[in-house]
Amino acid sequence: MVRILSESAVRDCLSLSELLPVVREAFEKQGRGEVERPERPHFPVGAGLDDPDPNGTGLVMAAYLHGANYYATKLVGVFEGNAQRGLPTVNAQIALTTADTGLPVGYLEGTRITNARTGCIGGLAATELALDGPVTLAILGAGTQARWQARAIAAATEVESVRVYSPSDSKASCAADLRDEGIQAEAVDSPKTAVSGATVVVTATTSEEPVFSGADLEPGTLVVAIGAYTAEMRELDATTFDRASRVFADVPEEVAEIGDVLDADVEADELFTFSSALEGEIGRENDDEILVVESVGSAVLDAAVAEHVFERAKEAGVGTEVEL
Repeated sequence: MVRILSESAVRDCLSLSELLPVVREAFEKQGRGEVERPERPHFPVGAGLDDPDPNGTGLVMAAYLHGANYYATKLVGVFEGNAQRGLPTVNAQIALTTADTGLPVGYLEGTRITNARTGCIGGLAATELALDGPVTLAILGAGTQARWQARAIAAATEVESVRVYSPSDSKASCAADLRDEGIQAEAVDSPKTAVSGATVVVTATTSEEPVFSGADLEPGTLVVAIGAYTAEMRELDATTFDRASRVFADVPEEVAEIGDVLDADVEADELFTFSSALEGEIGRENDDEILVVESVGSAVLDAAVAEHVFERAKEAGVGTEVEL
């Protein structure tokens, strides 16, 4: 029997406060080499014979954490045009398979899991690397992930205020949604206004150009960039890297190939693993350091969170069981 978990079922079994330690442990296992994580293919889809431009990008992400009950395979679609259709830009499904017999056991709506585990990266980064005290948060981008970053950072730390910037009117609705959730947020009219005075800056965009000037960062700022995952995508400028004391990466070998890092001439051996910060091996050394965390995402996090949600669903009797 295979348990099917819809978006509402996943929502009922997912709590950011519970996920933060799950994601932390997954990162630590990844850092110790206690995972299996094959390369993730990504490919254009929907390109017609008369149209060279694809409709979107397909990705396949698989992982297994040593000792886990299941391994996970996530199927992802990234379609920029969906915003105009009133549909999510990113959609995902996760298949869980038993690690002892290889039998299918679960099929989960994966978009919420992806959003939540990505948000937890910001939450953990703020916990470990931001200045002590309440967080003044700037978010560049106003989509779904911008909201999840704010939620997770608020779940992990004390957030004093949030400033949201996007070149579109979506910044106002994003700020309003966050206020409805009890997070003090406002929309601002420029990247400089958002970044100035912030202790944590998060970029959550699909941009191919830097979304703020590194010259506007205050000493001591933590920058968390989660949007870029290809060589063409870029959220941070070279000045941000020049001013940074250290750059952490969730998957250094993959982060080394994204536009942010390539355009700043940062070498792979200059990147520190994010897991090293979580395990206390290296981190902030003084209050004036600017630190950067770059994330491209890891299927290891999907596997860990999917198993957590799946076990909660079984305990609560949530979901629908079908026979394949």
